[in-house]
Amino acid sequence: MTRPYLDNRRARRLFLDRHMLLRPGSGPGRGKDLDHVLETLGFVQVDSVNTLARAHDLILWSRRGQYRPRALEHLVARDRTAFEHWTHDAAIIPMAFYPMWRLKFARDEAQMRARWAQTRREGWQAELETVLRHINDHGPASSLDVGGDEKKGSSGWWDWHPSKTALEYLWRSGQLAICHRRGFRKLYDLTERVIPPERLNSRKTDAEIIDWALSEALGRLGFATSGELAAFFEIATPGEAKAWCARALSEKRILEVDIELADGTVRRSFTTRALLDHAASLPAPSSRLRLLSPFDPALRDRKRAERVFGFHYRIEIFVPEPKRRYGYYVFPVLQGDRLIGRIDAKRTDGTLAVRAFWPEPGIRMGKARSLGLMAELDRIKPLARVTSVDLATDWLRA
Repeated sequence: MTRPYLDNRRARRLFLDRHMLLRPGSGPGRGKDLDHVLETLGFVQVDSVNTLARAHDLILWSRRGQYRPRALEHLVARDRTAFEHWTHDAAIIPMAFYPMWRLKFARDEAQMRARWAQTRREGWQAELETVLRHINDHGPASSLDVGGDEKKGSSGWWDWHPSKTALEYLWRSGQLAICHRRGFRKLYDLTERVIPPERLNSRKTDAEIIDWALSEALGRLGFATSGELAAFFEIATPGEAKAWCARALSEKRILEVDIELADGTVRRSFTTRALLDHAASLPAPSSRLRLLSPFDPALRDRKRAERVFGFHYRIEIFVPEPKRRYGYYVFPVLQGDRLIGRIDAKRTDGTLAVRAFWPEPGIRMGKARSLGLMAELDRIKPLARVTSVDLATDWLRA
């Protein structure tokens, strides 16, 4: 039997549609609408770099132009419809998914305890109990409140102050939850005082959690290998994902598909009949140019982005300045179903300073495309909290 085939354009459009980037976004970007965006994406990564806007804010703004950061703070700290934990990195996740994170809690705790045993450190259990008792008696606490977060005197797993390490351990293992942030500093509380009872008390088997994680990942990716499915939430292991794919394939829940990549080669992946039907009916993409976060869900798997879009991207924060190809923190630019370039933009004293724009090979910056990029820079001003845009004289580089 011949496998279904998705040409590269349809594959790009399906992938972008699953990430809410194919069509014009509409909605207030707060409350239930923001809950919907977060659930559709699965999570948004949290990152501290704030040259223009923080990663999670730019991710959500790219889908909802009216979004402002306080709306996400409300979901986590006031409405409790989202929680902060770990996927492949720190992320904000729909609260409805909390029961599925219990397997991650257990596995992370086992890994951390194994690392703990290898260090042969004395007194760590007492440190954990001290931190828990402090939070139980005094309420939410940050790393400063329970002993400081400086590295001096550290003997922890990550070369942190012992109390900082204890907080991270208790959070990663599900015993504490982040109740809110003060600035960008995390405040932790007892889990039962943060997570709504209906989510806290819900229980799933490991098999149910793994099935959920991989099914939901496939729905959000559109097509994927077993390794890509495992990497999405990082709940299931690669081995578990491979076994799940074999079983789901035999049960006809999924099917194999040949995906044409940007270089014309073909990569065998998994999808569903419903997703293939959806791909066949997708509209032409919006012509809007969008600035994307380097941590956008559509881009965070750098190798997949390069295979599907032919777009090679690396963050150069830790590259010495003379060796950087582009800049400290440049933003990918999407137009329609193509990644057309990257831009170096930074907020400086109320102005968005645009130092350079590098179009991808074969992309011509004619008048319409240049005006589209200027329109996007104008749209982002409220999010970036600037009032003007300053363009370098050579900002369009061939």
